[in-house]
Amino acid sequence: MHKISKRLRGLSRARLFTNGTINRAIFALMLSSGVSVSHAAETPSFAALLRQAQLNAPYLLEQAANVRAASAEARQAGAWANPSLSVTAENLGAPLSGGMSQRQDTYAITQVFEVGGKRSARMEAEQLKSAAVGTRERQARISFANELAITYATAEAMQQRKEVADAELVRAGDDLRAAQALVKAGREAELRLAQARASVAAAQAAVQSASADAIEAMERLTALVGATESFTQIDHPFLATASAVHPAGPWSADATPALASAVAERDAVAAQIRVEEKRWLPDIGVSVGMRKFGWSTEKAAIIGLTANIPLFDRNQSGVTAAKERAVSASMRVEAARLEATASHRSALSQVQASEKRLQAAEQGEAAAGEAYRLGRVGYDAGKTALVELLAIRRALSEAKALTIESRLVRVRALTTLSTAEGRVAFGESP
Repeated sequence: MHKISKRLRGLSRARLFTNGTINRAIFALMLSSGVSVSHAAETPSFAALLRQAQLNAPYLLEQAANVRAASAEARQAGAWANPSLSVTAENLGAPLSGGMSQRQDTYAITQVFEVGGKRSARMEAEQLKSAAVGTRERQARISFANELAITYATAEAMQQRKEVADAELVRAGDDLRAAQALVKAGREAELRLAQARASVAAAQAAVQSASADAIEAMERLTALVGATESFTQIDHPFLATASAVHPAGPWSADATPALASAVAERDAVAAQIRVEEKRWLPDIGVSVGMRKFGWSTEKAAIIGLTANIPLFDRNQSGVTAAKERAVSASMRVEAARLEATASHRSALSQVQASEKRLQAAEQGEAAAGEAYRLGRVGYDAGKTALVELLAIRRALSEAKALTIESRLVRVRALTTLSTAEGRVAFGESP
């Protein structure tokens, strides 16, 4: 608490701390809003949390499952068709011939073979699909790491905003007690006391709002990484210490995962053309078996060939559709290249602007802090009006909030740039 002017030191302590109901309310609100963090669960540092998320985050586990599924489908594409077994009984109920049954039983196994490269075309298409899924999975991991950085920074920013609100509540309480003392000493009008009480009420509401925002941000962070227990406190600074990883060489749109994913999709779609072109080719079925005669114990071997005749359907429309999809995929590649270039340019400008904004905000906060210090000294000395002091105090809180917001904007700009460049903004690539 700031010292009250020497002219008021003769007043009793009981007179300085009247209106105990408001003081007790302030203290209870500070406790309920989480000012004490002795029992708060600590959140790991961003680097540690990112490593944990690689193993536990549901989103990344989903992507890994998709990759395994695509790999299994690529292996399945090379499987041969299963043979079929047929049993045929002929001449059932036919008249006897010379007293002998005319029944014939035929047992055959048929194996269908794909000809004309149908199997190899299918295998190639599935392998390219699997490669495309792997490329998307890498892109998803980079996007997740950068999203985690933003979520972590947002949670810390909400926590810092709550700390600013708590400090504002404490300062409002100090100003209220000083106003009470000055009013009782006849140095201020009753109006100033009402203004101080209104300021305390506004600070209480701000604390509640900031507390709710902080809880929401922590819950978002908990859900994103798949943690079993909710995070409640960040003790490892990230906003003010985040240092972006710079690329080793010059940036190129062709190296970005977004463009690589589009190229992989195009290759997979193009491979499907060959599959469709060969779909009309007949499959050859080879049958081998034996025939058992009802009038004799003799048996005879049978061999057969089957093939479908592509008389009505040569899959011409299917081939056309595959080619059009390939054209569409090629256009998506070009669109992805243009978008990557534009996003990179935009992100660069945002990073530069965020750095300048943060520098200005930090300078403004320092100036506002000094202004409040001088204003409070003047108020305690009776030279500064309460209205002016309240305005200076609000300016200090706004300056602190602006610095926090500027740091958060900087982190967002850096992650946006890193996503555009296809890399993780902070820490090692997953």
